[in-house]
Amino acid sequence: MATLTGMLGRLAIVAVVLTCGLAPAGAVATPRDVASTHAYLRADYAVLHAVVSKWTSDEARVRKLDLKIQAECPAAGAGSPQSEEEQKLSTEVVGALWATVYGENAKVIQRFAKAVSSLNWSSPTVVHSVRDYTKGLRQMTALTVPDLCADVRTWSTGGFKAAPASTEQFDRHVEAIEVKEVSQRLLAPYEQASDKGLVVRIERLATRYGELEFSRGQSDWNTLLEVLALNQ
Repeated sequence: MATLTGMLGRLAIVAVVLTCGLAPAGAVATPRDVASTHAYLRADYAVLHAVVSKWTSDEARVRKLDLKIQAECPAAGAGSPQSEEEQKLSTEVVGALWATVYGENAKVIQRFAKAVSSLNWSSPTVVHSVRDYTKGLRQMTALTVPDLCADVRTWSTGGFKAAPASTEQFDRHVEAIEVKEVSQRLLAPYEQASDKGLVVRIERLATRYGELEFSRGQSDWNTLLEVLALNQ
């Protein structure tokens, strides 16, 4: 089932998880570890600052999607029952919002991914975490907005029985993408004293992004569901 929690989790585009934790046992920082961590933090701050600064552009892009659907297929799902099949369409709507927002931020995210792709650490865990994170981000920026009108119309024409194959395929693809932020617990052993201020600024931006996201995420989802006359 598509939920606000799931939606916000995937829309947390660039926020590092800045939670307290113990350093990995036996972690010893090498010059490369320190340099890579500093470069990673700088790149993370830059992309997070860019995303927060252009929040109004994200919202404009979402409104454009709403208006497009309103013009092409208003209330296409009118009369639809609240069912497991309907939830597949609702999940597709969430995916459409992800594709819209990640698409709007694709360039800054790609710059971030490129900047950190060549960084290396002595800890395989940190390396894999960074690689997996950037892989997930790239996959999200590659998403295309599905044809919601066509899918909801097909579902309606079929008597609101089985969700279209295209909807199920899109949902499976999106749900298979994992965007797991790099934990501060992993990076902490390799931070310099001069990085502490940067970490604080990142945390503030991450908090601000979370506030913006929470205040608008539910509203954007509900609005698009209402335009299509779908249930949550």
